[in-house]
Amino acid sequence: MINFNYDVLIVDLHLDLAMNAMEWNRDLRLPVDVIKEREVGMIDKPDRGNATVSFPALRDGGVGLVVATQIARYVAPGSSLPGWASAEQAWAQTQGQLAWYRAMEEQGELCQIRSSAELDGHLSMLEGMDGKGKWPIGYILSLEGADSIVDLNYLDKAYSYGLRAVGPAHYGPGRYANGTNATGQMGPEGLALLKRMYELKMILDCTHLCDDAFWQALENFAGPVWASHNNCRKLVPHNRQFSDEQIMVLVERGALIGAAFDAWMIVPGWERGRSTPANIHCDMQRLIDHIDHICQLAGNSLHVAVGSDLDGGFGSEQCPSDLKTISDLVLLPALLADRGYHRDDIDNIMQGNAIRFLRANLE
Repeated sequence: MINFNYDVLIVDLHLDLAMNAMEWNRDLRLPVDVIKEREVGMIDKPDRGNATVSFPALRDGGVGLVVATQIARYVAPGSSLPGWASAEQAWAQTQGQLAWYRAMEEQGELCQIRSSAELDGHLSMLEGMDGKGKWPIGYILSLEGADSIVDLNYLDKAYSYGLRAVGPAHYGPGRYANGTNATGQMGPEGLALLKRMYELKMILDCTHLCDDAFWQALENFAGPVWASHNNCRKLVPHNRQFSDEQIMVLVERGALIGAAFDAWMIVPGWERGRSTPANIHCDMQRLIDHIDHICQLAGNSLHVAVGSDLDGGFGSEQCPSDLKTISDLVLLPALLADRGYHRDDIDNIMQGNAIRFLRANLE
């Protein structure tokens, strides 16, 4: 590995921070090792004892800006997916998550970013801190799956408290759109959601949209688009990934695609409960294969970012073998340099693309 000194801010386009705090009951103010120790012997979640994300780890890795989610799925009777029995219950869950974000702001752990002016102010603050001391991590609020939006009046309420990006679907069929492992186009409610998002100048996150809804959404939404955490179907065949055709239309729209760190999305042939990152040779080099594939299709490095999704329902048992905590994102620049990426390209991927996109699309 060549000697490569990297010392700039890292941006992560997708972290389920509040879900970890409220559903996994993790105090993210603690070091990752302490969180893991507290979970010894617990078996209620598949990733117990394998956490990778905490505020200290984010700071250790220079991750000063993240897109952080609210998430609560509605599930119809008979569904095997976890979720809530009504949209109102799902909304209440997201409000509990919002209360946690507010509490973390009061503790000086987080700082919400709602506008380009607030973004520039946060970046100036980070530059002044020079990586020293305890600095607040900036976060842009995103909704993963729109099931909790009871009606469009609730979208306006969410915008007023700082929601700036929405993914209409998550896994399975949703109230507004069909997501991963589902099929079918949006109905009138989904199209109305897109229209109101456009009027509010919100960002459309097309990450989990099924193929039918993906194409329909791009035809009916003229605002800013990104895929906060997505990899390439060419390398790992599955409807959760994007085809080359989908990647190219996103490039044409000026979108960003955040590289996701979930092992089954990085390497083909992953078998849940049997595969391990080591025995299937899943490491950050394989993740860079996805980054490189997008860059080669685009002809430049201007459409890729980091969207790790670390601790998004999985931990170190299902992420690259050379990543122990999110602080190990600092390994990516040297690995990219070894693959022939120049400093400007690496800056684009690690933070530049995300900052330019947010500066242009946050009012």
